Amino acid sequence: MLHCALIFLPESTVSIARQASEITLPAVNNGWHTVLQFLCSQFPFISEAIWRQRIATGKVYWFNGESITEHTPFSPSKRLCYYREVTAEPVIPFAHQIVYQDEHILVADKPHFLPVTPGGEYVNECLLARLQRETGISDIVPVHRLDRETAGIVLFSLNAASRAQYYQLFSEGRVQKQYQAVAKLSAEAQHCALPRHWHIANRIEKSQPRFLNAIVPGPVNAVSDISLVVKAGDIGLFQLSPHSGKTHQLRLHMLSLGMPILHDKYYPELLPKQPPQFDKPLQLLAASLGFIQPDSNKLLQFSSGFSLKVLPGTAP
Repeated sequence: MLHCALIFLPESTVSIARQASEITLPAVNNGWHTVLQFLCSQFPFISEAIWRQRIATGKVYWFNGESITEHTPFSPSKRLCYYREVTAEPVIPFAHQIVYQDEHILVADKPHFLPVTPGGEYVNECLLARLQRETGISDIVPVHRLDRETAGIVLFSLNAASRAQYYQLFSEGRVQKQYQAVAKLSAEAQHCALPRHWHIANRIEKSQPRFLNAIVPGPVNAVSDISLVVKAGDIGLFQLSPHSGKTHQLRLHMLSLGMPILHDKYYPELLPKQPPQFDKPLQLLAASLGFIQPDSNKLLQFSSGFSLKVLPGTAP
């Protein structure tokens, strides 16, 4: 079930980030005489005229607050701040939910299609920016990520002093994550007894284009347990437990079983870019998240209020 949010903006709206992004200039100068030349090289899809305008209006400056001009020399290893902006930012008409908040963390339930952080054509229409506006807290940092197409539970840190402890929970594998997915069944899976289990351990690396990943030979760095729990004709509902956190891991592991997740626009085939198809969300849900909270030593468990496409003969 998708929660609708009545938020619509005119297509001509220019979205400007509420907070500045940061970039550290390379330690080695690759022939850039000015900061402007570096920015044009680093961000080739933004024209020089736009960078000149941003610099002239104070939207690009050194980390210490010192302003720059179009003639400011390139300074190796110096930190630069700039404000991201896009024209006609897409608006995602589905609401998130805050399911838990204390002095250390905030747990949110993210709808499909909404990115966790700014990126590409999304600046203010992301879960992070929404939470900052809703809570009035600027120091909110995601401890892990979900793909924009994936719905479900996301953990954020609110406290810089305890933040490293929550990163460590994930890096040490002390977070229990459960996902659900719907996929078209292979011929073998259509005739197997339930539940059917798979343990997958392989290596995932970056591919081309750079936002795709692929399973490749080499030492294992991606491990998942997958179970088929419900069948309805040639469609199945799966429970997935990732034991590592590689990008697109569950999508690739389902693909490796010959059962790519329904409405996946990346795997097995990269589909042409198009506006979001709100009636066809990727059928992948971060259903639950659980861990022992470092400061309180309490077991915290959270479940998503979203659901996947209802299978014939199953409860919604």
